[in-house]
Amino acid sequence: MRNRPIPGSSGHVRAMTLLGAPVLHTPCEPVVDFGPELERLVEDMFATMYAANGVGLAANQVGVGLRVFVYDCPDDEEVRHLGHLVNPRLVEADGEVVRGAEGCLSLPGLEAPTPRFDRAVVEGVRVDGTPVRVEGTGFFARCLQHETDHLEGGVYADRVTGWRKSRLLRAVRKEPWGDRAEVLQDR
Repeated sequence: MRNRPIPGSSGHVRAMTLLGAPVLHTPCEPVVDFGPELERLVEDMFATMYAANGVGLAANQVGVGLRVFVYDCPDDEEVRHLGHLVNPRLVEADGEVVRGAEGCLSLPGLEAPTPRFDRAVVEGVRVDGTPVRVEGTGFFARCLQHETDHLEGGVYADRVTGWRKSRLLRAVRKEPWGDRAEVLQDR
């Protein structure tokens, strides 16, 4: 087995895109150019995710409107899942719907109980074009659904309803970037 560098170890931390930025609320474009620029993007995304103490990060969260996300996320049995997906598609989401605490690096410091299926399957390719199928359960399934939502132009707050959404909107308005709360109200 060859030694591989730790993902993100040669990457640069990019600025995080916050709620309200148009790129965060627009469906991402498929990747068509595979090569050094894509590899650099993935490496930078890992570095950015780790610097922000996240478990997943979509390209539009660093201002790039491409269908790419990275993850380093445990499941409910504390098994670590580490990787990236290019042009991912959520092909299955089933099982029980669990309303669990969910946060987002683009809504820093906030979280809300968000309903998600406890099993998810995502298919896509790696940076070299190799096909991949990733299956997750529990918290990792939540991560897979969360990141694919980003690539469709959504944030977890779009899935929050009722009084929970009202409470989240009040918390957003208290943040320095809270003037962007109207984005959530329109969805």
